Amino acid sequence: MMSMKLIGSIWLVMAIATVAQADNARVLDTTGQALQSGVDYYIKPTITDNGGRFTLIDRNNSCPLYVGQENTSGPEGFPVTFEPFEEGETVVRERRDQKITFSASTTCVQSTTWKLGEKQSETQRRLIVTGSDEVESPRGATSNYFKIDKQADLDGIYYLQWCPTEVCPICKFICGNVGALVENDKRLLALDNSVLPVVFERA
Repeated sequence: MMSMKLIGSIWLVMAIATVAQADNARVLDTTGQALQSGVDYYIKPTITDNGGRFTLIDRNNSCPLYVGQENTSGPEGFPVTFEPFEEGETVVRERRDQKITFSASTTCVQSTTWKLGEKQSETQRRLIVTGSDEVESPRGATSNYFKIDKQADLDGIYYLQWCPTEVCPICKFICGNVGALVENDKRLLALDNSVLPVVFERA
């Protein structure tokens, strides 16, 4: 008979292999094709009652612009591109750090790359803004990186997360999943509450 120690070792190896496989799984678009870095995709909620495509939001008549949604499902919204943290990677993979950037021109003279922002005063939820993280520190660039994870066992349905452990494996983060926050009739994206399931549609 196998010893308990040997059985435990086998299970550990299997668990590590399963996690590694999940981390390398390709993110799929609405046609079942793998997302490619540098290609335009619309992000939209799985359920149409949860607002429309992701877009840039002018929250308070000033820069920076915030990441949010159109209020209703429809053709409006801006596509985004993905830039994996791993150098040379051309496919977008689950649970891997990516920069997400709107393919749009704005009056704000700054990047349209997603960035972890400040807390919303009423709910204390962390908002997602746009702009490049210029902080010169080991954790400086981490604000611009987000992950895509699969929603349960549903093929093609995902959620977004801020937890840049690939960028900084030794850092301790207060990770959070991306959901919606309605403020003054504007749908903003924010962490620290319910998750917003999404799909990716090639532009």
